Amino acid sequence: MSTDPIPQRGEVWLVNFDPTIGTEIRKTRPAVIVSSNAVGKLPIKLVAPITDWKDYFAQNLWHIRLVPDTANNLTKVSAVDVLQIRGVDTQRLIHKLGSLSEEKMLEIIIAIAAVIEYSEPD
Repeated sequence: MSTDPIPQRGEVWLVNFDPTIGTEIRKTRPAVIVSSNAVGKLPIKLVAPITDWKDYFAQNLWHIRLVPDTANNLTKVSAVDVLQIRGVDTQRLIHKLGSLSEEKMLEIIIAIAAVIEYSEPD
């Protein structure tokens, strides 16, 4: 029986994204778990990669700014890139770094809804 922690929604994990194709976000980097803890039978999690913050990201609805703190354990100002969310096998998750607040997760979920043009039914 495995004693590895089960990745939970809102946690920041170091993830190995290689190999990739084209402009997909690559290498080993932090990512936030965005999938529900209650969904899925396979060892797959939906993650949003985290990249270095660039000032021009402020105009993009798909980049959510993260400031390092003791909860997320990031080392520099970063951005969650919700345009690059993807399902990854939990074998790609190296170790937990920290977690995000409910408020920050809500920002991420709103950005995902905007990217997929989700709207409430009439």
